[in-house]
Amino acid sequence: MSREQPPVLAAASIGSYGYGAYLADGSEYSRDYGKSVTKEALKNFHRRRLQVLADAGPDLIAFETIPNKLEAQDGINAASGDSITECAAAADSCERVAAVGVNCTAPRPIHGLVLSIKKVRHRAVVVYPISGETYVAETKEWVQGSAGASGTNFVSYVGKWRQAGAALIGGGCRTSPATVRAIAGALREDDAIAEKR
Repeated sequence: MSREQPPVLAAASIGSYGYGAYLADGSEYSRDYGKSVTKEALKNFHRRRLQVLADAGPDLIAFETIPNKLEAQDGINAASGDSITECAAAADSCERVAAVGVNCTAPRPIHGLVLSIKKVRHRAVVVYPISGETYVAETKEWVQGSAGASGTNFVSYVGKWRQAGAALIGGGCRTSPATVRAIAGALREDDAIAEKR
C-alpha cells in the first residue's frame, strides 16, 4: 500500500531583522543587532512585512533564521543560547505554530537537535541546514569550515534526520537545486524501502 501524498502548501517566508540584504552585516548569524534595537522596534519592523505576506493568502508563514530571543520573544530559537528543548517546548505550547525546526546550521549537529526537539515537540519538525560554510561579514564571503559537507555528504544525513523525527527536510544557504533534488531522491528511496517491508 503506497503512502498518501501530503498536500502541497505555499509558505510565505519572513526573515529576521538582520537577515541578508536588510543589514547585510552577518547579524542574522551573530544575533547582535546592537543596543538600539528594542522589542518595539522589532515588532514595528515585522508588522508591515507580515501584513503584506498575510494579504497574499499563503497557507503558512515561515519565520526563518530568527537568531535573537528578543526578536522571537517566545523562545523558539537556540542561537540566543537558550536550550533547544526549552525553545521547542515554548513553541509547542502555541497552537498556531505548525512546525518548529532548525535552519542556518551545518548538517552534522542536526540529528542531535532533532532528537532534542522531539523530546518536547509533538507536531512537525522541519530542518533545512546550510552547507556548513561560515559567512564572513567583513568580506561578505562564505568560507569552508570543518563542519561543512559536500552535496553528497549532506544528503547522506537525510535518513538519520528523518528517523530522528524530521518531517520536512530541505536545504538552506549554499545548498543548490541539485542538493534539494538529491534530498527528494533519498526520501523517495527510503519510502520505497519502507513499502517493501
